[in-house]
Amino acid sequence: MIIIYIIVGIIVILGIAALLVFVGLRNPEADTERILQERLEEFNQKGEDVSLEKIEMSQPFTQRVIYPLARSFGELAVKFTPQNALQNIARMLELSGSPSSLDPQIFLAMQIILAVFLSGLMILVFTIGETKIAPIMMLIIAIVAAALGYFTPLLLLQSRIGRRQKDIRRSMPDALDLLTICVEAGLGFDAAMQKVAEKWETELSIAFARVLREIQLGKLRREALRDMADRIGLNELTSFVAAVIQSESLGVSLAKVLRIQSDQMRVKRRQLAEEEAHKAPIKMLIPMALLIFPSLMIVLLSPAALRLFHSALGNMMK
Repeated sequence: MIIIYIIVGIIVILGIAALLVFVGLRNPEADTERILQERLEEFNQKGEDVSLEKIEMSQPFTQRVIYPLARSFGELAVKFTPQNALQNIARMLELSGSPSSLDPQIFLAMQIILAVFLSGLMILVFTIGETKIAPIMMLIIAIVAAALGYFTPLLLLQSRIGRRQKDIRRSMPDALDLLTICVEAGLGFDAAMQKVAEKWETELSIAFARVLREIQLGKLRREALRDMADRIGLNELTSFVAAVIQSESLGVSLAKVLRIQSDQMRVKRRQLAEEEAHKAPIKMLIPMALLIFPSLMIVLLSPAALRLFHSALGNMMK
């Protein structure tokens, strides 16, 4: 029993660690910086001396303990992971807009921890529980649970990438309209992007703000725009960046290019909305066939079945 309790404790700790690491997929890096800035201001207002130890201790528990442990475990797992898989994970994390603190090592550690947690939990349930099954069946269940725990973070990451790209696609026409108005009013393209970054708090405005920071640090505008298109991975944004770079190279009016791009984005958004509307009836077939139609059949045919059961025909069938 002591060994079982130790196994239960290890499984619970692994599960809690995986959940805490997964929080990094939802919390942006700006929140951590904001918390540190607020605590530094609080120290300054109180007149206390700020040391490196205080700054480190002011960070959340996940940043101080969980992330270093997960990173160490992930670095050990990286040695047995193909480089192509790590590059794919890094690319997906970049497309999802996740913070730099959630690197491929931590993500890989989270996958392995969840796989071990779910498989160990299934084995524990069927070992100490009253339900006894064959060892082969237990092994199959453990393998399925491990696969589920390993691929669930990837599915959640894919879902986050889709939501981010959908949000950017929806906000692009309005952002391009504002860019066009600002450029036609006499502002430069960088100043127009600054207006977009100040007006909204969307994924696109965050991407524009990052482009402006990179330009201020010395990167060329065309390189910063190309990097933004690569980080987002959206075809509409890639074509917009290509049009802006081409207009800058050929000396074409940027306001005219932005106006054309804005009209195209609105047409594209309308087409996508119509496509989703046409998909709705097909998507409704599954819940109708599995949930609504059986309920209707039960409600409508139950009285007739009861009458038929109590009739002469029902007596003959007994």
